[in-house]
Amino acid sequence: MLLVVLGYVWPEPDSSAAGRRMLSLLQLYRQQGWQIIFASPAEPGPHRFELQQWQIEEKQIPLNDDAFDQWLGEVQPNVVLFDRFMLEEQFGWRVEAACPQALRLLDSEDLHCLRQARQQAYTAKRPLQQTDLYSEMAQREIAAILRCDVTLTISRAEMTLLTEQFQVPASQLMYCPFLLDEPLLAPGADFSERQHFISIGNFRHEPNWQSVLWLKQQIWPLIRAQLPGVELHIYGAYPPPKATALHAPKQGFLIKGWAENAHQVLQQARVCLAPLQFGAGLKGKFIDAMQTGTPSVTTAIGAEGMCADSCNEEKRSDTWAGLLAENPEEIAAAAVQLYQDEQLWHTKQQLGYQILQQNFARSVLEPAIWQQLEHVRQHLTAHRAQHFYGAMLRFHHHRSTRFMGQWIEAKTKLAALQQQLAESASKESI
Repeated sequence: MLLVVLGYVWPEPDSSAAGRRMLSLLQLYRQQGWQIIFASPAEPGPHRFELQQWQIEEKQIPLNDDAFDQWLGEVQPNVVLFDRFMLEEQFGWRVEAACPQALRLLDSEDLHCLRQARQQAYTAKRPLQQTDLYSEMAQREIAAILRCDVTLTISRAEMTLLTEQFQVPASQLMYCPFLLDEPLLAPGADFSERQHFISIGNFRHEPNWQSVLWLKQQIWPLIRAQLPGVELHIYGAYPPPKATALHAPKQGFLIKGWAENAHQVLQQARVCLAPLQFGAGLKGKFIDAMQTGTPSVTTAIGAEGMCADSCNEEKRSDTWAGLLAENPEEIAAAAVQLYQDEQLWHTKQQLGYQILQQNFARSVLEPAIWQQLEHVRQHLTAHRAQHFYGAMLRFHHHRSTRFMGQWIEAKTKLAALQQQLAESASKESI
């Protein structure tokens, strides 16, 4: 049995939650004895995971090139997984033509349209409105979900949004959060042995960058005024010059950049700060924080979807592995309280362990996920017959995308031929 993953980027588990999630999905199929090929048009980054150590074949694939069609037709995978909806838009019609009987999975990572809508509302300095959700990106993303057989959805909150707001059939969605082999790690130092605050997250992710700016400009000065001498250590992959320019040792605001071992630096900190004002999906930084016994201060959006059924909206602040607040003054007060109150700190640490065990243990979640995936694959014809809208969208979208892709391909080949003719003429003239 063969799984082909079409990756938006090459997995970087130490740089982003998306990279760790991708590895957990690959592990899901590895444990079932499947052969896996990971293919991507992206250039490999410096922090990429070497998939070959897991006996996973790596393949660089071209965009708008029928060489991909020929290759996929030859390998004939049983399942094709699109990493984010943009890859389904690019390769969906080619996959359907080359291996029509392959199960087509989409890993949404998070709902891009939800994150975009929240970011637009944040930029406009107003609350999110229902009409913000109905964007062009939403049309593209929901269409890709409907065209695929099953979409892996990382958050129960987003499952609800998709079924109730966008009327996506529940049979085309599968709840698949982070799958942790070892939900609990060694917690590291105890309260009295830890010091300083930590913030961690890929700087290329806009919610993380805005969080750092908010800390620098409004929140950290309030904390520092009450806790002089305490530092905030900010870690994250790919810090741009605008981020390193914020480094201010005299203010205790330290831009540390890339962390080779996120768990190690979290185990040394007393409190994790992540005041996220917009975003979507699940935030891997909180998984890491809970695994290392580090309570956190964040917003409702930051904690969204993390607790599943054990943390409803009304009681989430009481059952979160830290404290929740929404404005600079409240966030600063929560941070100071959690930093100084040892009993509260231990209580929130234990809540983090409970959240991990109840909601993210692979041993608990994986059997049901695998059973559902295999049921759909083995009854694929009947499954597709239930979803006429998806078939209709594939018919129209794939035809237009196919013609566009073939036009780009022909244009590229013509340009290459013209270049060759020009070079030949230049040599002959010499």
